[in-house]
Amino acid sequence: MKETNRIRKIVRLKQLVQRWRRRIPPGGSFAVYVGDEHEHRQFVIPIRFINLPVFASLLNKAEEAFGFQTNSGLVLPCDAIFFEKLLKALERNERRFGALDLGDFTEMFSESWPLIGSLLL
Repeated sequence: MKETNRIRKIVRLKQLVQRWRRRIPPGGSFAVYVGDEHEHRQFVIPIRFINLPVFASLLNKAEEAFGFQTNSGLVLPCDAIFFEKLLKALERNERRFGALDLGDFTEMFSESWPLIGSLLL
């Protein structure tokens, strides 16, 4: 009976560790939150993206909108759908799209999606 109880505790501990590991971004990446104040969505992005012009623009907009927050994660002021499209473009071809700034992405996406301008909060 004691051996079964011990095995259960070990299994539960392993499950807990696995759940916590899923919450920690992998090395070389960090988590950002996008969306309005009522519904933030988390994205884990490579840390190298922080040096791209589009992220510099988003960080400047975040500072203007929210100031320097200390009680929550990094929140970027744009819609999750826009951000998802942005990440897909960068992941597909970072060399080609990495030099674009926020205005370029907005213009690029608005050609195929006319409401994109309203997705920047």
